[in-house]
Amino acid sequence: MRIISVGIGGFCGAVSRFLVTGWVHHFVGSGMPYGTLVVNVGGSFLLAFILQVFITYPGISPQLKSAITIGFLGAFTTFSTFTVDTLHFMEHGNYTKAIVNIVLNVVICLVAAGMGMTLGKAWQ
Repeated sequence: MRIISVGIGGFCGAVSRFLVTGWVHHFVGSGMPYGTLVVNVGGSFLLAFILQVFITYPGISPQLKSAITIGFLGAFTTFSTFTVDTLHFMEHGNYTKAIVNIVLNVVICLVAAGMGMTLGKAWQ
């Protein structure tokens, strides 16, 4: 049952990522991979928040925990796309965009996760 929960969560996360990145690129443009940044930042915040909430409510089923964390958020976020986008910039000699992409993703995701963890602890 747990693997089915992860699969359902993964399906929902992948579709959500597709929709969010498409929406961001439509409104902001695609000169930088802002859609990837948005899903990674949002996913970092949500994962840290949710993991703290799970500590407070240990009775939540393992299937639901796995569906949300491994399934949905695992498919919603994308380290691989971030990496390939960065390599693409480097391959085309655009080192400034590559560095900006790295810094934005790493720093903002860490800040977002820290905020999620803090809010998750306050939820208690």
